[in-house]
Amino acid sequence: MRIENGIVIGSGGKYEMRNPVGRFLLSRFDRAVFESVRETAADSVLEIGCGEGHVTDLILRTNASRVLATDISFTLIKENIAKFKDPRVSFRAVDLLSILPIERFEAVVCCEVIEHLDNPELGLDILRDLEAREYVLSVPREPIFRFLNMCRGAYLRDFGNSPGHLSHFSQSAFLRFVERRFIIRALRAPLPWTVVRCSPR
Repeated sequence: MRIENGIVIGSGGKYEMRNPVGRFLLSRFDRAVFESVRETAADSVLEIGCGEGHVTDLILRTNASRVLATDISFTLIKENIAKFKDPRVSFRAVDLLSILPIERFEAVVCCEVIEHLDNPELGLDILRDLEAREYVLSVPREPIFRFLNMCRGAYLRDFGNSPGHLSHFSQSAFLRFVERRFIIRALRAPLPWTVVRCSPR
């Protein structure tokens, strides 16, 4: 677990796990995100919460010609700048809650971020105010996510809750949450996540 300014940053090493079941589940998540972003047919993409750049790489594979990947962590942004050599992508340290004003993008991708917010409603409102044509959003699907963590012996003291997860959504709860500000165009449910492609109301 990595902490910067009192905030848990990054993915906690989940993309480096060696467990074959875990890797299979992550491959399904990757496919769901990739297909959702590709369906937006967006030429320009803003990523909120890029972490170590795993989803950034998926976005670039959709052949978007311009990607701005942001994260609250200066450390992760520096690491990504050193790692990514694709001229289509640039990186910027930005907090979602203070992201405006920012240039317009055709699509916004915000994966595995909303559960880290203590005020997810405000975060959703700010995402909506970015006025992209389409959005791809994802969160862990609870309580399944925590149950699977406990099955692999992770975070037992916190009943399987991953570090930094402050908000929790079942699939139905997340759909109701998103529909406050968006129209859901596609739902994908790669266990144990919920991934939606949506457009503003």
